[in-house]
Amino acid sequence: MADSRFFTVAGPFTLAQLAEICGAELSQPQQSGQVVIDVAALEIAGADHISFLDNRKYINAFTATKAGAVIVHPDLAERGPAGTPLLLSKDPYRAYAMVAQAFYPQPAPSAWVSPTAHVDSSAKIGANCWIGHGVVIGARAEIGDNCRIEANVVIGDGVVIGPGGTIGANATVQCAIIGAKVNIYPGARIGQDGFGFAMGIQGHLKVPQLGRVIIGNGVEIGANTTIDRGAGPDTVIGDGCWIDNLVQIGHNVQLGRGCVIVAQVGISGSCQFGDFVAAGGQAGFAGHLKIGSGAKVAAQGGVIRDIAPGETVGGTPAVPRIEWLRQSAVLSKLARNKR
Repeated sequence: MADSRFFTVAGPFTLAQLAEICGAELSQPQQSGQVVIDVAALEIAGADHISFLDNRKYINAFTATKAGAVIVHPDLAERGPAGTPLLLSKDPYRAYAMVAQAFYPQPAPSAWVSPTAHVDSSAKIGANCWIGHGVVIGARAEIGDNCRIEANVVIGDGVVIGPGGTIGANATVQCAIIGAKVNIYPGARIGQDGFGFAMGIQGHLKVPQLGRVIIGNGVEIGANTTIDRGAGPDTVIGDGCWIDNLVQIGHNVQLGRGCVIVAQVGISGSCQFGDFVAAGGQAGFAGHLKIGSGAKVAAQGGVIRDIAPGETVGGTPAVPRIEWLRQSAVLSKLARNKR
């Protein structure tokens, strides 16, 4: 259950309403009028809460739960507590996300500009935008309707932010064109210089970074993540990408649609990712690589070669998953023999 000091719950909802929201089927239609007031974990849920089971690791908690209702896969329905109504879904985690969003919807922005904000007279601010304390918005910047710009954000000259976006506190955005409904979390740095210079014993010489950052619609960019602008070509983040905290994306990188980039990943300059690539935590990519659509890189994978579409790799240097597992098994066996 969420702390009411920080989160405001909506509802209550009947089970019929929640089943419709998440596309689930009620195991006991006669209980469609039962009311629940909040979501809660299986272990602590009470009779007026709804919970969910997605990971079989928590079967015991499911069988013992006191929840008023549970979202669960049909294959596990028979393991539920006797008499407990179930919302049956083939994707219970996604169904739970829909239910939780119904109970805790994002608050609608309200039109307000802090008196301590500095908005250049040539900037264009859309309708119903909320602009917090200490915000700086540069010349010719364009902010779409229904945006929320939190405290101490700096938005550079000429930046375009589409409607429905949120820029978290202390983030900076420059040289960027951003789509609709993009969430940039606190402390993120978007559009700063890429790491481009000519090396030499007489001193390293900066190469001007003349590209932009182009971010599609529905993108999430985590706290303290950095996305460098392009050196000439643009850095591009495709629609629907989800980027975790503390990620570094170098200049000229191109991510396709729906990529998932987990915390502390580093992507060197000019890499090209296809659609729906997934990179586990602390994975690293050398520069100028091509990563095919649907490829997956295990956590801490070190990628120094191109990856084919749909391939799963792991280890350093990263190799196909089966080869990586075999290598790990052989090393483990060698270590045992040595002892």
